[in-house]
Amino acid sequence: MRRILGGATVVALLLGTTPAAAARPDVPSADRLSRLADHLGRQTLPEGDGWAADGPGTTGGSAATPERTRVVHDRAGLVAALGGDNAGNATDATPKLIYVDGAVDGFDGPGGTPLSCAELADPAYRLDAYLAAYDPAVWGRVPPSGPLEEARVRSVTNQTRQTQINVGPNTTIVGLRGARLTGLTLMIDRASNVIVRNLTLVDARDCFPAWSPTDGEAGNWNSQYDQISVRRSGNVWVDHNTFTDGDNPDSVQPVYFGRPYQVHDGSLDVTHTASLVTASWNRFTGRDKLLLIGSSNTVGPDVDRLKVTLHHNLFDSVLQRLPRVRFGQVDVYNNHYRLGGDDFQYALGVGVQSAIYAQNNFFTLDAAVDPADLLYDWGGTAVTERGSWVRQGGGAARPVDLLAAYNANHDPDLAGDAGWTPTLRRDPVLPAPLVPLLVNPLAGADRLPI
Repeated sequence: MRRILGGATVVALLLGTTPAAAARPDVPSADRLSRLADHLGRQTLPEGDGWAADGPGTTGGSAATPERTRVVHDRAGLVAALGGDNAGNATDATPKLIYVDGAVDGFDGPGGTPLSCAELADPAYRLDAYLAAYDPAVWGRVPPSGPLEEARVRSVTNQTRQTQINVGPNTTIVGLRGARLTGLTLMIDRASNVIVRNLTLVDARDCFPAWSPTDGEAGNWNSQYDQISVRRSGNVWVDHNTFTDGDNPDSVQPVYFGRPYQVHDGSLDVTHTASLVTASWNRFTGRDKLLLIGSSNTVGPDVDRLKVTLHHNLFDSVLQRLPRVRFGQVDVYNNHYRLGGDDFQYALGVGVQSAIYAQNNFFTLDAAVDPADLLYDWGGTAVTERGSWVRQGGGAARPVDLLAAYNANHDPDLAGDAGWTPTLRRDPVLPAPLVPLLVNPLAGADRLPI
């Protein structure tokens, strides 16, 4: 069995140095490794592979010159490779190909010194003072305002400058084996034709969550930062990544005002008129909010946008938004869902004017999860759902009509025709019972041959 060399060797090859490999038949040659790394970095989205293949397709930074082909090891190197100035990188449309080697931490300050939340806080902000001022028993159920809230907002601005990394058009970011992006957001805003592959994205934490007393019956803490955010962009391919909170899950956060102090937002959110996105072969593990498609119920520019394909992804021990959809035509096929636990909420969120087409997905459920609760009505009217299989509580796998189960237990009913049929699928759709056999070992980072 041949092995692929580690990141350090591949880095040397990409930079033009070629250390001699041990003369063993199980080690690929330097030339072969160099070609392999270059092929992966310059690979474009295959024709017909989901919504991101529509229109001009998605080529990312495949046309990058040697001068714009970089290997990065830290935040400063990533910002430099994206154009040199984080504030202006979103408009750098020059094709660029970026290999991530090792761990890149969004909280690395000048000289690589780690920054704490306290160092990013505005001098007038303290959490203990914030909690005392806006306790509903004192403040009431109205949104916070005044000097402490203004100081929190300034603190958020400080963190955004530090941990939100702006990605410009015509960019490919690909991880070498073991590559991690920690504590940062990849912001793809007004930046079409972007590819992100083979990365583990960890703990995009918010140091300064906002208290929203009117969010739900009891209020909620809301955080600012997604792991990848796609806004006002098109033709984006997110492939073979792992999304996790690492050793800082929301389940270990404190409770304030009777609600969990939530420091994480979405894994991959597609909002603000973004469209033509394909998310394939990703692994989402141990997270709460995952995929929000459409950020507002307001009818307007999102109509006929937010077109997203989700295929061959693994949703493992996650709680909600798998995805939650407004407006968009969203194709959800051949995904594996492993769901359970007391905090599980729902899988497919059917929102305002949404058009989800869910086909041949496999659901592995704890005994306590009712298949009737895999759908949730967020103001939508219809969903196309077919070919689903369920294995519950270790029992035998069986086909289940999830829509019929939902309608039997909930009112009002959801109609069974979302009004469209997907045509952008590269390969035939697998029977659902085969999905776990393929998706479990192959989805996520470090499954590609580099």
